Amino acid sequence: MSTANDADDTDTVDNGEPAVIGQHLGHRFGDGPWLFRNLDFVLRPGEAVGLCGPSGSGKSTLLSIVAGFAKPAEGSVERRNVSSVRWVFQNPHGMPRRSALDHVVQPLLGRGYEREQAVDIAMGIMATFHLANLADRQFRELSGGEAQRLMLARAVASKPGLLLVDEPTAQLDQRTASDVDATLTGLATGDTIVVIATHDPNTRAACSRVIDLAWHGDIEEHSEDANRGSHDEHESCEKPAQYENPDDDNNRANRELSVSGEGYEGNADDKEPA
Repeated sequence: MSTANDADDTDTVDNGEPAVIGQHLGHRFGDGPWLFRNLDFVLRPGEAVGLCGPSGSGKSTLLSIVAGFAKPAEGSVERRNVSSVRWVFQNPHGMPRRSALDHVVQPLLGRGYEREQAVDIAMGIMATFHLANLADRQFRELSGGEAQRLMLARAVASKPGLLLVDEPTAQLDQRTASDVDATLTGLATGDTIVVIATHDPNTRAACSRVIDLAWHGDIEEHSEDANRGSHDEHESCEKPAQYENPDDDNNRANRELSVSGEGYEGNADDKEPA
């Protein structure tokens, strides 16, 4: 597993290959400290990239920039041949009175499947996330962990070109978290670029490569603001996610970004048919 920048790899990206290329990226809010700076990367299908860093280091903000929902304060991001983007937030939103199955069937119908075939495929995807027995349950009746797994299943069903996942195992028990890690990293063997923001050391270990923001921000200012001390590389994902404080930047990104519903999983503005 590598943590090094790969700016030099930009020359090796084939023009027809899906890729997300970040060059000299930096971001901060107003005149505040830099969340990260001098960040270079190339994201390709075939690998699951872990995004680590202490709370407040800008993981959710970087996801927003990679998705194209926000602009960096400096540098650039280029998305080449990326067909669609799906972002699964840590705090999922769904259609309250629709069944769990409907949430996963809907993107399959949008891809052109007939209803019966879509249901069969959806049930198979839900089984990988331990949700098959909840197919008929309304979204509002699901627990937080169940709702998050459902949004992951929905994202998988949509078969995106770029899948961004924010803390996928934060609300899960160890066994379920391990299965979710395996499913998400398994998606990287196809045509999907997978980026996972996480505090979980097991999720980090399951990724083929890691971008650690602890090495790219204003370390002293981060430490003072978050009162967390040194930003050692291993501190970023040292403790299980359930023992970490929620990302300060997660809610900030949700507040400050104007995100359309298109290509966006967990959109609070999803509407139910009348």
